Amino acid sequence: MINPIPEQHRKKATALAIAVAIAAPAEGLRQYAYYDPPGILTVCRGHTGADVVKGRQYSLAECDGLFDKDMLKALAEVERCAPGLPDPVKGAFGDAVFNLGDEIVCDQGHSHAARLLRAGKLADACNELPKWNKGEIGGVKVPLPGLTKRRERERAVCLEGLT
Repeated sequence: MINPIPEQHRKKATALAIAVAIAAPAEGLRQYAYYDPPGILTVCRGHTGADVVKGRQYSLAECDGLFDKDMLKALAEVERCAPGLPDPVKGAFGDAVFNLGDEIVCDQGHSHAARLLRAGKLADACNELPKWNKGEIGGVKVPLPGLTKRRERERAVCLEGLT
């Protein structure tokens, strides 16, 4: 007899699949490090950090590994700061954390979405996602078309999880 997948692993896999489905097309794949519109050195599918080496070619396996690691870390931050969310809400905010950092779900002093998540007002929190569509270019925060589309997709997935 095959052992069933434990519920906590199934839920983790579902949220991961949702977050990846949003992030992968938005990020694309670049195996050489590049500077994104705000000027952050990035490689593969949105991986940033001190380990990104300018001019280095990364293998597909390396990119897949970095993507999985980064997305699992983002989902862990969502769970830490807003535990017990429905999978689509967790997946949508997991992508936002992957793309923006954990402020959106963890910093209640600066994020209305974080306060709403904590209060259990999930639809209102989902509706905050489109407000996080700006990137800094030349020292000025401006709406970026790619972020605007991505936040709208997150919002739609997030709200679908509440119906």
